[in-house]
Amino acid sequence: DVTLSCPLTLLTLSSVSVSDPVFFLFLRAAVIQSSTFAGWFAEKAIDSNRGFQQLNTTCTSTLNESNPWWRLDLLDVYRVSEVVITSRNDSYAEQINGAEIRIGNSLENNGSNNPICAVISTIPAGESYNFTCNGMVGHYVIIHIPGDWKILSLCEVEVYGYLAENLAVVGAAIQSSTSEDWIAEKAIDRGLQQLYAGCSSTLSETNPWWRLDLHHIYRVNRVVVTNRNDCCAERINGAEIRIGNSLENNGSNNPICAVIPAIPAGESYSYSCGGMEGRYVNLIIPGDMKTLTLCEVKVYGEVLN
Repeated sequence: DVTLSCPLTLLTLSSVSVSDPVFFLFLRAAVIQSSTFAGWFAEKAIDSNRGFQQLNTTCTSTLNESNPWWRLDLLDVYRVSEVVITSRNDSYAEQINGAEIRIGNSLENNGSNNPICAVISTIPAGESYNFTCNGMVGHYVIIHIPGDWKILSLCEVEVYGYLAENLAVVGAAIQSSTSEDWIAEKAIDRGLQQLYAGCSSTLSETNPWWRLDLHHIYRVNRVVVTNRNDCCAERINGAEIRIGNSLENNGSNNPICAVIPAIPAGESYSYSCGGMEGRYVNLIIPGDMKTLTLCEVKVYGEVLN
């Protein structure tokens, strides 16, 4: 499988008020599918061509297989308002019947374990149907047909929504020590491209930590951590994500949201915190001669009233 990046134009819906913007979400996106039939590649579902004229050059198709899927990586976390699916315009339109639209942050089972926005009962040949997702939050949009001997073919997938608020960007970051210019603030600067310009790092020390002050108490639903993209990705192994209101032991005594077993180089993993309450988000690696490097930390939740 190959992941394909497709930069497209950002579009707005004119019927939506300025106070509640909804965007066509393919400013940047990456798509992949479970298998590919001939030249019916995954990215053809987001090429802004609904495939009315040349079906085989503008639509996707998997092979005939069990549980075929197509997945869109939005490259950030969005609240998805609506998904529009265009069916193929030939005698095989019924192949879409029973497809599930799933939205979420998990890649477990290729993303097919995420919550369901809608189940597609049928879409007539060449038609585009809208499915309302009511602001479901997710990094991924998955179209999946459960069952054996299934083919998933899509002539266009359009996703509308808006960026979920990343609380980290308005917070203040500090860390236990700093290696050269790898300052704590670089973990909340949204920078994912240049390792040395966009990541934080402590020195090698005992129990290194990084702490984010959100300035208010929030119910934290999820923390997303992006690892460094070089030789030393394994240094994140064993890091603890802690959330709470205490600064005792530099915040490292707060309750644990998750322990990070590993994150592959350059990848972003999401950790569910189930609404844990706290002003501070800490990452700490317990032990001697440890270095904590973070290339991005994103925090999602709601302010506690």
